Amino acid sequence: MYPSYVWDIRTKEKVVYLTFDDGPHPEVTPFVLHELKKHDALATFFCIGKNVVAHPETYQQILDEGHTTGNHTHNHLNGWKVKDDVYLKDILEASRHIDSSLFRPPYGRITTFQAKNLPAAMKGKKVKVIMWEVLSADFDESITAIQCLQNVVFKSTPGSIIVFHDSEKAYSKLQYVLPRVLQFFSEKKYRFEAL
Repeated sequence: MYPSYVWDIRTKEKVVYLTFDDGPHPEVTPFVLHELKKHDALATFFCIGKNVVAHPETYQQILDEGHTTGNHTHNHLNGWKVKDDVYLKDILEASRHIDSSLFRPPYGRITTFQAKNLPAAMKGKKVKVIMWEVLSADFDESITAIQCLQNVVFKSTPGSIIVFHDSEKAYSKLQYVLPRVLQFFSEKKYRFEAL
């Protein structure tokens, strides 16, 4: 399914790609940035346009610290549940605030028509749709922080794209999991790179 989308980066090198969805958040994102800095780790933040508008200083901090950003729509819309024109206009609105050719559909849901029309919605950019290989499930209230950590540690391999969320809902798990993930892979001599 969706073979043209990027699910992982094929490599034998010891590198993983941490990604964070749904920010920027004025408390959670700075925590993430602080933890990343401790390990000289770069990451990619798939931002919601309305959150960039609400917290421009946090968004700027992401960029200033060398991380990359991607468009995650303006209002976190599910492409399967809204009309195509509404979805594409929402992406266009986000692209007014997020200058990136990277796009991640919220919930991983996007129709073929929407995908085909992404370049127009993102100001003519050559768009890369970034999915993921490892979902931390930090947002899932039915699993523990330890299970979330195990999801990442046991399922990640060289080149894995890993999804976390810099959101209020995920914050309690993220505070436990992110430092341990960074420590675990650092001890195994992995690099953390941005997309």
